[in-house]
Amino acid sequence: MPTVGRVVHVGSPARLSYADLQVCIEPKGKPEARVPVEDLAVLICDFAPITVSVPLLAALTEGGVALVICGQRHLPEGLLLPMAGAALHTRVLRDQIGATEPRRKRIWQSIVTAKIAAQASVLAQRTGADHGLRALSRRVGSGDPENLEGRAARTYFPALFGSGFTRSPDRPGVNAMLNYGYAIVRAATARAVVGAGLHPALGVHHRNQYDAHALADDAMEPLRPLVDARVAEMVGSAPPPEQLSVELRARLLDLLNAEVRLGASRLPLFSALEQYAANLRECLAGEDRKLRCPVP
Repeated sequence: MPTVGRVVHVGSPARLSYADLQVCIEPKGKPEARVPVEDLAVLICDFAPITVSVPLLAALTEGGVALVICGQRHLPEGLLLPMAGAALHTRVLRDQIGATEPRRKRIWQSIVTAKIAAQASVLAQRTGADHGLRALSRRVGSGDPENLEGRAARTYFPALFGSGFTRSPDRPGVNAMLNYGYAIVRAATARAVVGAGLHPALGVHHRNQYDAHALADDAMEPLRPLVDARVAEMVGSAPPPEQLSVELRARLLDLLNAEVRLGASRLPLFSALEQYAANLRECLAGEDRKLRCPVP
């Protein structure tokens, strides 16, 4: 799996096939374009008459490329990933299944602490005050028994987007923009989780039986403020757009080219996610007690 890969978005009628170790993109009425599979990290097929060959699907999974399928609202609806992402997949899976409850609670504590601290930083940058979230982040206990994550959200979203804002995945405007950004970051996180040999359905906190990517949903939490900050910057003081235009989706998709902080270093998002997923694997196996989370 490449450490830093390209993100390719196909949003118009096209035929996608595989030849000479490359993705062949044949847009309707336009010249063919080719991208080496080894250069790719994420391939996004937006809602359009797009056909994808089975040999290409096999090559993408073998190459560790995340294939994202967007629906009619241009929001990601499906994600294709390899079934096994590491040579020691079986051993890693046993460690993941056998992770003790205290171990999972410590991991969730680290994730929530990092998320609330990142939200505090976003608020401080956007509004000039952290609204008490930095102090709240220092109070998170093992497993977050007080649900400080939820308490932080009730302060955070109105402070960032206005007192009348309510976070609701079904609403248009800012909520739709957040949905798209979160889904893109989720896909990149799921790719890293699978690449580390972990099973994405076995979460440490999210455990919905219908969620095939519960571990990615856990792991991406500290990176949600990355999306929030971008959306707040895009909206500014203007009324939020009713539709997710091509330009808006492109700016949100560019989040995958962002740099994030991991410990004392700033790294490209894909590099940070791969290190993060490897660290998460070690924590689940009990080889490391400290989870280091990437944050904006």
